[in-house]
Amino acid sequence: MSVRAWWHKAFLVERPSLSLGLFRIAVAITVGAHLFPGFFQMEDNYLATAFKEKNGSFFPLWALQLIEQSPDWLVWTFVGLFGGSWACVLIGLNTQASCLLMGVSCYYFYALNSLHIGTLSFDILLVTLSLMYVTSYPGDFLSVDSFLRGDRAGAHAYKRLRPFFVQRLLQLQIAWTFLYTGLSKITAGGNWLTDNPYYYLLRYPPQGVVRQFPFRAWLAGQPEVCQWIELVVITGEFALPFLLFIRRTRPFALLWGVSFHVLLLVTLHVPTIFFFLFPPQLLLFVEPETLVRWIERRRTRHAQRGRIRLLYDGRCGFCLASVARLFALDLFGRLEPIDFHGVADLRAIHPSLTREGCQSRMQLVEPYGRIAEGFDAFRRISVRLVLLWWLVPLLYLPGARWVGVRAYDWVAARRFLFHRNTACQTNQCSSNT
Repeated sequence: MSVRAWWHKAFLVERPSLSLGLFRIAVAITVGAHLFPGFFQMEDNYLATAFKEKNGSFFPLWALQLIEQSPDWLVWTFVGLFGGSWACVLIGLNTQASCLLMGVSCYYFYALNSLHIGTLSFDILLVTLSLMYVTSYPGDFLSVDSFLRGDRAGAHAYKRLRPFFVQRLLQLQIAWTFLYTGLSKITAGGNWLTDNPYYYLLRYPPQGVVRQFPFRAWLAGQPEVCQWIELVVITGEFALPFLLFIRRTRPFALLWGVSFHVLLLVTLHVPTIFFFLFPPQLLLFVEPETLVRWIERRRTRHAQRGRIRLLYDGRCGFCLASVARLFALDLFGRLEPIDFHGVADLRAIHPSLTREGCQSRMQLVEPYGRIAEGFDAFRRISVRLVLLWWLVPLLYLPGARWVGVRAYDWVAARRFLFHRNTACQTNQCSSNT
């Protein structure tokens, strides 16, 4: 295989991008876990009254001097900018621009005061964040961006093909992180091969980087066992970067990598990146085609068992756009949208269906015969669609139905106001038969 062909296969071949959509959420959670706690003590961390430490090895001197002059109102502006962009990245709204603004905010606060976030893990997080906003791919799946497209392609965002290079770079980053940490353990002070640092960490000090966990007291008296643990850790850190890229060894490597991070969290006080970011980054090694096949199997199973039929007004632009967006949220193919105008006999679908009812509210007919309309239909849909589960507690609150039914009917009666299609401006979207 030529170098050009290898490069194309490794980085440029188009593959499903759904893994990046899932990883985007992990990145947002990790960034939020790093920065939000510091905002609760602004006077001590970022405002003019704070004791500040500058990272001259990470930032050029001119940048540090410029940001040091920030007045408090500018600091608070960046707090708002970070909060808004962070929320947009989390839900996938204007994903690329939001991710870029969130990254700029992270660099700003890091340059303003690196005292409590200036760690190697935060440096790694900034590199990861930079890889996320070079393209719009992380917004392809599980995002408001996909929802707002309003076309049927949104329903198949999980298999939208994109160049693989962003995901490959993220894979290389986590592989290099393991290799780097392994090298640091045998080259820096406290060599894990010649000394026994884990043994000393367990014994001194009693309160420090090591958590209280079962068998800690026993391990603190077993230097030989601690040396074996150190050897296993080093071997794993050197082996994982290679085992992860070999298809046959990848399942074992993923299991070992995730288990390793779980053990770190249980036994050591480690940064949040070890929990929120590294395990999801390891899961980027799962073949995206494998995830697509799993989703396709779920969709096929629902088709065989019978989908939920959603009857809507196909001559109303607002209705078409709404159904298209519901379709985009239907990851596992639970819904079967039906334009009631194309059905000769509605009673063949359900005896209680009428054209007047279908024209005034959407109708939902479940495979076992249960029927719901309007707001009640939307509540039933939210229970069935995984991507709407977060709405279920709100939609079933006491009094939610009383408000929801009236709000739905008000919007349905004036739906021409909510759509830019000129055919809807007279509220006669479905009057032509």
